[in-house]
Amino acid sequence: MGEEFYAIIKLVSGEEVFSLIMVDDEQENPIIIMQNPVIIKMLHSPQGSFIKVKPWMELSDEDFFMIRLDKVLTMTESTNEKLIEVYNNYISDDESEIEMNSSGKVKPDSKMGYVSTVEDARKHLETLYKLKDIKES
Repeated sequence: MGEEFYAIIKLVSGEEVFSLIMVDDEQENPIIIMQNPVIIKMLHSPQGSFIKVKPWMELSDEDFFMIRLDKVLTMTESTNEKLIEVYNNYISDDESEIEMNSSGKVKPDSKMGYVSTVEDARKHLETLYKLKDIKES
């Protein structure tokens, strides 16, 4: 097996896939092993250019996929640090588990914007305003 490297792969289906890959050419029919392959698209708008990242296989729980070389139109190694950073950030965000309770509901956390309960926030704000009133008198 060869070394791992980041690559952009154009498949015969027309899809462009970005992934950390390794080529297994020890068999009669070489295969490409892709780890967490994603589709990356550049979107352009009046506000600027953006990158959209989505998994290549959206409904799969697997991280590794194998493709025969006859399904690959072309492939190039990517050394673009920004692209690799976007990919790694996406993969690390995807791997962080979302905590759910027994009913299947997602438990909100600070990453989702959860700060506190309404009651806790009310108490905190009342305390702040009471302190402000004391300082003004």
